[in-house]
Amino acid sequence: MTAQELKNSILQLAMQGKLVAQDNNDEPVFKLLKRIESEKTRLVKEGKIKPEKKLLPITEEEIPFDAPESWKWLKLGYLCQLREGEKISNKSYPYLEAKYLRGKIEATFLTSGEFVKKGTRLILVDGENSGEVFLATEDGYKGSTFKVLYIPEEMYVPYVLMFILLNKQLLRKRKRGSAIPHLNKELFFNLLIPIPPFAEQRRIVDKIEELLPLVEEYEKVESNLKTLNSDFTNMLRKSILQQAVQGKLTERMPEDTPVSVLIKQLEKEKAFLIKNGKIKKEKPLPPITEEEILFDIPDTWSWVRLTDIGEVSRGKSKHRPRNDKLLYDGGTYPLIQTGDVARSNGIIKKCSAYYNDFGLAQSRMWKKGTLCMTIAANIADVGILDFDACFPDSVVGFNAFNPITSNKYFLYMLMAYQNILDGLATKSAQKNINLEIISSLAYPLPPLEEQERIVERVEELLSLCDQLK
Repeated sequence: MTAQELKNSILQLAMQGKLVAQDNNDEPVFKLLKRIESEKTRLVKEGKIKPEKKLLPITEEEIPFDAPESWKWLKLGYLCQLREGEKISNKSYPYLEAKYLRGKIEATFLTSGEFVKKGTRLILVDGENSGEVFLATEDGYKGSTFKVLYIPEEMYVPYVLMFILLNKQLLRKRKRGSAIPHLNKELFFNLLIPIPPFAEQRRIVDKIEELLPLVEEYEKVESNLKTLNSDFTNMLRKSILQQAVQGKLTERMPEDTPVSVLIKQLEKEKAFLIKNGKIKKEKPLPPITEEEILFDIPDTWSWVRLTDIGEVSRGKSKHRPRNDKLLYDGGTYPLIQTGDVARSNGIIKKCSAYYNDFGLAQSRMWKKGTLCMTIAANIADVGILDFDACFPDSVVGFNAFNPITSNKYFLYMLMAYQNILDGLATKSAQKNINLEIISSLAYPLPPLEEQERIVERVEELLSLCDQLK
């Protein structure tokens, strides 16, 4: 049970008469109701409240649960009214809007509006927080999203406020309005409220106030546990990825094709692609030194640079400005951005926009299965394209050479390298890392068959991590 569920349960038990004992010595409810009726009659005569709206009698079918026999069911509209403030002008008062009453903004002063006195109860009737009750902390003009909430003083007011708190979610779920949702006033006035004797109302509220600090402590423990679970899961994911690229999740198989054979095949494919103009020939990088090796790997693996094993290129978006409608009007070619990669959870299934023919001409279409990595703003987020797509130069594309047909191993490898790459990024107005740094690092390469076993094992373990959330 969550802290909120526990709080709701306490309030529900209170409203069912199960939180405190009934006392036969309490003044009967009918005497309380007579005093409330007298108070309302007096205030109507004084013009302070309006005559109450006629409400239909309560039927047996409407009563939501059994209440003690000493209690009485009423409709909330019998007790409460939603009123306007007193319209005045030519006098300066603070504007009592919700943000100000929450202490989030400084006061704005107006010289006219609907005036309310300090201590007036205000209820939000517009917006997502409809049903929330505030107390005016000073004289002022009430915000336009508020109504004055009248509750008879002969009632124990905190009891009524507890009832409104219990039903706040119901009032929000049933709020009316299109552009701005509104409190469903008909529902508000017709809500059935169980009325205990006045003395029992006090005992109920006292008991709730005694229990709520315990709920708040429970909520802190719950929050800490959620944080701990989240931190543990994240640490576990990182550990799995790190062990994967160190060869600690899989066994060596003697029948695997040696990695040296794989490297020769990759070199041959790279030379073929350069000769046929499919990729550019880049400046050769020096051999990997002992100082560049970041951790131990199995003897059957090899250290390589990313450009040794695949094409590594930045995306293209030559036209300026990049948000020019000429690039997008009538577009059908998917365009992904850094945010799409960051939110992909490894597989990019959504795109931000679509290029038209003009947009495509100044960009490049990458094939489905391409590994994408962000190099600006959020560094080294990675994902594999689930469709052919374009992307700008804030994203790098990688495709391993044949005979490697899947980039999945390199996806998890680069996930394991994210902190390393992030640490190498330049820290200016916006973080970024250049292609040369990415290409020049040393990366672990297992035999092709073991790459497949690593992917299978990693996905199995990461799926278990997701279940821990």
